[in-house]
Amino acid sequence: SPLFSISRPSSSSFYPLLAKAYTSPIFVHTQEQSALTTTMSRPELTGHASLFYNAKEARKYDSSSRMIGVQREITERAIELLRLPTYKPSFILDVGCGSGLSGQVLEENGHVWVGCDVSRDMLDVANERIEKKRLGMKNIKEGNDEEEDDDMMEEEEEEDYSSEEEDQSGVGGRRNNGAVLHSVGDLMHHDMGTGLPFRPATFDACVSVSALQWLCYSNSKGQIPKRRLTRFFSSLYQVLRRGARAVLQFYPETAEQAILISECAAKVGFAGGIVVDYPNSTKAKKHYLVLSFDRSYKAPDGLTDGALLSEARQGGVRVDGSAGKTDKYGNTKKVHRKKKGAKTKEWILQKKEMQRKQGKDVRSDTKYTGRKRRDRW
Repeated sequence: SPLFSISRPSSSSFYPLLAKAYTSPIFVHTQEQSALTTTMSRPELTGHASLFYNAKEARKYDSSSRMIGVQREITERAIELLRLPTYKPSFILDVGCGSGLSGQVLEENGHVWVGCDVSRDMLDVANERIEKKRLGMKNIKEGNDEEEDDDMMEEEEEEDYSSEEEDQSGVGGRRNNGAVLHSVGDLMHHDMGTGLPFRPATFDACVSVSALQWLCYSNSKGQIPKRRLTRFFSSLYQVLRRGARAVLQFYPETAEQAILISECAAKVGFAGGIVVDYPNSTKAKKHYLVLSFDRSYKAPDGLTDGALLSEARQGGVRVDGSAGKTDKYGNTKKVHRKKKGAKTKEWILQKKEMQRKQGKDVRSDTKYTGRKRRDRW
């Protein structure tokens, strides 16, 4: 479609044009097929999202420092691509909000959000965070009210007031202590593949982190990925206000999935494209589907590997030097670094003690524990 584009460096050929993108059987993964899969590197292959993100996985996801950092980085990038006005807060829909990590970043940027997710356990974790914040806001408000009452009593006892003091005290003698009460989000248990159940023209923007690719997989015969994607995008087109934008970050398994997602979005009337950040990096590469109502809108350029290299240098990460050593034939040598303290006797004893505290069945320590084996002849 001419309304859609893929933003990436010109030398890259990430998405080949495939005529049979919709009929490829790779989009359908039933539970029986998932059971036969030997490598479960993608959670989408294990079954429904609500089954994968159970109570244990939800707690693990929310407490992982790596996941918190990744969610923050992606959400901040999504806010940058949305180009929201800075003079007023926006009402944002968070599709696949999970445990509320992305919503927390939206709050820090001064926006109001509503999140929906298919996993109840994830929503329970997010609800705990929201309740804690509401309780903290309530305590701050009660503390401010008590301070204002004390100030009013002191002002009634005093006889003379200067005009400067009156200006500082505020209306009715009440003083503003500078406490800012941030908003908190609302949550809804809902499957985005069935459409979004909101009134038309409700939200100013929409974000989504690592959720859109779940619609490319089928857990039953009645779930057809193309229909679920079309239903989601058509409802998203209705609930967004005219002039709004949506940034949906996702991890496509194949190029066909990215083409299917972009074509379904263009079919319902969206313009935009896929922004690929760091296309040549295995770990840092991110895909953002940027949608707009403006037919002349062109998706911005993605971040390049040069920007990733400069960020690594600014962070003090060594990116050259020993990595550039070559052998006598001119080939780059691969540097093998041995982990410090790994597989020593002290390290083994410490790991076994940690596993005992976790309730795991661990062999008892003997004189052979951590003993170095003889070298082979």
